[in-house]
Amino acid sequence: MPIHEYAPRTRYDAVALTGFASSLLTGAGMPRDRADDVAGILVEGDLLGHDTHGLQLLASYLQHIETGQMKLEGEPIALADHGAVLTWDGQRLPGPWLVLRAMEIAAEKAKIYGSGTVTIGRSHHIACLAAYLRRATDRGLVMLLLSSAPSGASVAPHGGLRAVFSPSPLAIGFPTDAGPVLVDVSTSITTNGLTNRLRKEGNCLPHHWLIDESGEPSDDPAVLHPPRRGTILPLGGLDAGHKGYGLALLVEALTAGLAGHGRADPLEPLGASVFLQILDPEAFGGGEAFRRQMGWVAQACLDNPPRQGFDRVRLPGQMALARRERQLRDGVELEPSILPALVPWAEKLRVALPAAS
Repeated sequence: MPIHEYAPRTRYDAVALTGFASSLLTGAGMPRDRADDVAGILVEGDLLGHDTHGLQLLASYLQHIETGQMKLEGEPIALADHGAVLTWDGQRLPGPWLVLRAMEIAAEKAKIYGSGTVTIGRSHHIACLAAYLRRATDRGLVMLLLSSAPSGASVAPHGGLRAVFSPSPLAIGFPTDAGPVLVDVSTSITTNGLTNRLRKEGNCLPHHWLIDESGEPSDDPAVLHPPRRGTILPLGGLDAGHKGYGLALLVEALTAGLAGHGRADPLEPLGASVFLQILDPEAFGGGEAFRRQMGWVAQACLDNPPRQGFDRVRLPGQMALARRERQLRDGVELEPSILPALVPWAEKLRVALPAAS
């Protein structure tokens, strides 16, 4: 199969991309239902504009399958089940498949108890957190999703020089009459995905979001890689990084702490500890009260006069959802390096590349 060149503005049908990703995963040995879940979440990340956590991850997932770092068969092991609370050993199974299963269980528990919580240790990587949220908000539910990577350390605590944390994202989604609010932020000021991409391209970050091994601010991703020993700064950067530091500790406590697997354990290949909670507003002040309160807050934000440099105030996730709708209609605009990285896998697994739309 010939290697093609992909222009920056090339677009691809979302359904075709999902089928392509699923075919690569099944070709590598993943059962079809699990492959469809993983592919769907990866493409959803690209649809929302989180292109460092969409199909950019697929080549590494395929490599992890080949080296045995991702397990394809089997079920998670229940370590504890106390009604509203469930803890799994994820057995290094595909992260998106585990999270989607955990969501259904948590939603069922929320209908019974008002809230349902599932923690997962030893999951494989779970991709873009925002990609899961609408599956809860469309049902009138509130969802929290947090993830840490015990095997990865690229973020220093505020005031420190040595990496302790992963970028450790946290996400929350809830419905309003103005549309769902979808928050997905890292507890670091930037991500490994972006810094790795920029390093390969020979580019720098837009600001000094890193420090080198001496603590000097830097915008050069090369300081994160041997022989250098730089780190990513916590959310808030040099001035207010204590806030991101505190959030990173929160994520560690709710993911690794509650799941019982994290940085205190022997180092394992890339994986995740996960905290997932779904809340049913009907069990609290009531769904109508929730919609009234959050509808007022959402509208107050949307009606807020914009400051200089902004055309209007938006809700978190509003631009992502507009981008999603546009890309579903016009095709997904992939970052130029993504499909070329998958060409060798397509050739090896005899899967046809998606045609440009």
